[in-house]
Amino acid sequence: MTGKRGVRVLVAEDDENLRTAVGTELEAAGLEVTSAADLATAAAAIENGVFACLVLDRMFPDGDAVTLVRDRRLAGYPTPVLFLTARDTVADRIAGFDHGGDDYLVKPFAMAELVARVRVLCRRGDDGRPPILRYADVVLDCARRETRRGGVLLTLSAKEFAVLEYLMVHPDQVVSRTELIEHCWDEEADPMSNVVDVVIRRLRRKLREPDLVHAVRGAGYRLMSS
Repeated sequence: MTGKRGVRVLVAEDDENLRTAVGTELEAAGLEVTSAADLATAAAAIENGVFACLVLDRMFPDGDAVTLVRDRRLAGYPTPVLFLTARDTVADRIAGFDHGGDDYLVKPFAMAELVARVRVLCRRGDDGRPPILRYADVVLDCARRETRRGGVLLTLSAKEFAVLEYLMVHPDQVVSRTELIEHCWDEEADPMSNVVDVVIRRLRRKLREPDLVHAVRGAGYRLMSS
């Protein structure tokens, strides 16, 4: 299931009816939904996509989503997570929070409450962006709009800065050209044009070697230090 262009949310739930209902409600609220029926599919989506919020069932036939979130948090993954679960004991809720969950909604729940909580988490993800981003030897000062590599100040255009900022917010993840256009260009930009590739080429040249921005054939770009 994919929804409207805009803020992306991953919904991972093994109950097909509930997964469809949640996706439909979130799409009606103007969010773009990617769905997963098992933990492996959810993990692959997180690895290859950029989301403003994750809505995850706790228990799947192939594992506990808490383990997935814990591992992603240890790797520095910042995206807010809402757990959906029938497990409503205090110990269960504490485990969810202790391992990286941001909110916890017990089944059955009101769809209006779910939508409201997801919206809050999406905003929190944007508001919680640190003022200074670091990756390898690159430092991005978002407030001053300054970029340094190895301590050397770089001169980036507004688009180059925006693209690098987006990649640094989602390090080691594949980011598609369409996602970059949605977040770094206005609504008039044509997703089929080569504007992203042009900016990426200029950015890579200014960042110098060793190359940090790697093309992923047929998928987009990934910020990688090796």
